[in-house]
Amino acid sequence: MFKKVLIANRGEIALRIIRACRENGLESVAVHSTADTDALHVKFADQAVCIGPPPSKQSYLNVPMIISAAEVTGADAIHPGWGFLAENHFFAEICAGYHVAFIGPSPEAIERLGNKTHARQTMRQAGLPVLPGSTEPVRSLDDARDLALELGYPVMLKAVAGGGGRGIRLLRSEQDLVAAYTVAQAEAESAFNNAAIYLEKCIENARHVEVQIIGDRHGNVVVRARAGGRTDAHRFIRPPHMQRVTVRLRMHRHRANTKLAAGADHTHRHFSPIGHQDLREHSTHHLGRLGQPYRAHPHPITMPPSIWSTWPVM
Repeated sequence: MFKKVLIANRGEIALRIIRACRENGLESVAVHSTADTDALHVKFADQAVCIGPPPSKQSYLNVPMIISAAEVTGADAIHPGWGFLAENHFFAEICAGYHVAFIGPSPEAIERLGNKTHARQTMRQAGLPVLPGSTEPVRSLDDARDLALELGYPVMLKAVAGGGGRGIRLLRSEQDLVAAYTVAQAEAESAFNNAAIYLEKCIENARHVEVQIIGDRHGNVVVRARAGGRTDAHRFIRPPHMQRVTVRLRMHRHRANTKLAAGADHTHRHFSPIGHQDLREHSTHHLGRLGQPYRAHPHPITMPPSIWSTWPVM
């Protein structure tokens, strides 16, 4: 069991992880850019280390500085939160190389699912349906133009390493593609330190259902769904879409996502060191939601709600 956790993130995300650390008797280390010197997560952490200037590429995406901060402070685990380096399998591998626990999936699972083109390939190999689109990042504007014509407009231009709505463009014509191509690449490079982008067919007026998957090292998987329409990168309105999802469709969806988790080896290796029981003792209605108070379930569980509240919902 580790004793000190470095949080490789900022803002509300870091604050939630700091709270979870305190509830579990763990020390916390905040990292910050020069612009975040007076931020709340810096003030509430047990220790804080400045890792660079304001641009995220030089601070929150600066792997050498983050690893150095872990070594200087004696942190034996790093929690990436979500965004930034949370889906960077190279970072997870580097943590292992320096004998620092990465709180999250294995590097192999991150590579399969964090990279969107790899995730599409993994889904196909698991026998799951995917939207028509590129199986590899597009190499040039000409390649993107040819593929868009093959798919038929409208299409979506997306960042391969994207998340949270960053690096996405809706394209309804070739003119839109030409105007958005370099802008989307620049945004992806700035946000994720990876300029690779790909194309996917856009389904308009679709009902948006997100599924979160948590798996432990023993092969147990919890699948949880939420429905809504995106109003921006992080917030949801909640029309009654789920009323249209039949029990049969829900069972099919859960089986499909369990197959995906198994195919990607989507296990979170560092839940157990905190001292909690396996996921098989918990069901989906035990999971607390972000921004909502935890309500006790009639059957007590051992996992503190703060652990669930810090887990990324994308």
